[in-house]
Amino acid sequence: MKTTRSTESHERVFLVGVGLKRASHVPGIDAGEAERESLLELAELARSAGAHVAGSIFQMRDKIDPASMIGSGKIEELKIEAHLHKAPLIVFDRNLSPTQLRNLERGTECRVIDRTQLILDIFARHARSREGQLQVELAQLNYMLPRLAGSAKELSRQAGGIGTRGPGEQKLETDRRRIRERLSKITKTIEAIRKQRSLRRQTRQSVPLGTVALVGYTNAGKSTLFNALSKAGVLVSSKMFATLDPTVRAVRLPSNRRVLLSDTVGFIRDLPPGLIAAFRATLEEVQESALILLVTDISNPHHTEQDEEVGKILKDLGVGDRPRLHVFNKIDRLASEEASARNGNHSSVRISAMTGAGLDELLIRIDAAMPVDPILHLHFTLPLEDGRAIALVHALGRVLHSEVRDSTMAMEAELPESVARRLKIYPIHAQA
Repeated sequence: MKTTRSTESHERVFLVGVGLKRASHVPGIDAGEAERESLLELAELARSAGAHVAGSIFQMRDKIDPASMIGSGKIEELKIEAHLHKAPLIVFDRNLSPTQLRNLERGTECRVIDRTQLILDIFARHARSREGQLQVELAQLNYMLPRLAGSAKELSRQAGGIGTRGPGEQKLETDRRRIRERLSKITKTIEAIRKQRSLRRQTRQSVPLGTVALVGYTNAGKSTLFNALSKAGVLVSSKMFATLDPTVRAVRLPSNRRVLLSDTVGFIRDLPPGLIAAFRATLEEVQESALILLVTDISNPHHTEQDEEVGKILKDLGVGDRPRLHVFNKIDRLASEEASARNGNHSSVRISAMTGAGLDELLIRIDAAMPVDPILHLHFTLPLEDGRAIALVHALGRVLHSEVRDSTMAMEAELPESVARRLKIYPIHAQA
């Protein structure tokens, strides 16, 4: 497939990471180790935004400088490095206050953005639905509001590069009043869309199917697994946050009952609370799910820390105690002896979504782990003229025997309990 790239896709950026020396007292973790790893992740984020990473610097400090994050001496060094690398954009791996942002831009004579603005830019690239686009714009405007002083040029710039997509391109806001008006309008529109989606969910739940939500760190292989299980053909990309809008498909389990499988946006460390709203649509599917599949890239040496970050967000969403099945993905990237050494436990399963290894076992485990809608072995009769009910039994259950008796259909079948409840107007007796 041919990919078209604009000139902004090659924007050169210079990255800045900051570590704190006081972290050295943590057992087993050297001072700055986590921040250095986060800087590598920032580089992946920048590439996902279409940038060319021209270079980076990392500074260890006793404490954060409230005026500029890195101190006046380091600003001069950063200015020289950015100009030497011909990088007009500097990206910080920490979130910057409005004061720090202004001082850094003045001192370096470069455009400066932080981790949050970079992530929002990626969201702006990947949002496809109307709601997703509105959610991203809402998050961008909330980010801009306290940073308006001295930022009129950025707000009026069209296609100015990474960190300026969305509201800035449309010249929507030039002052706080207009931003607040736009925020109010977007919020009302999103609430209307949410109500519509809630109605669609209620309609979907009229044929009771439990929902299984795929969650995990960004780029853990969730969309590849989603495609492998549902044949949905959703976008699969190594870029971070490639999946933003929710996708739901029905999947049939070995017991013949069906569940709804939901793909969600990938999580990432230090995700600002305000960004949660930017992919609220997908997270609602997590909150409505009966079972959560926590997908882990087992080949990533830092997968344990990544899973901890995912766990924090799930707890914030109020689903920390939801039934969960841990899926260790990408076992095809491990040597056979290493894969054997990383065996899971009773609540985990090892797979390769790319090769299909372990997917049959995964479906069996999902079937067993679903906490709702147990399968009942039933004998019952249905009127022959009620073709819809008979079709429902065949579609959502497993018919073991059926025969016509006068004007009724006598059936022996294994049915989800929810389907049996829907047919309660007819005599239903569990097999003794």
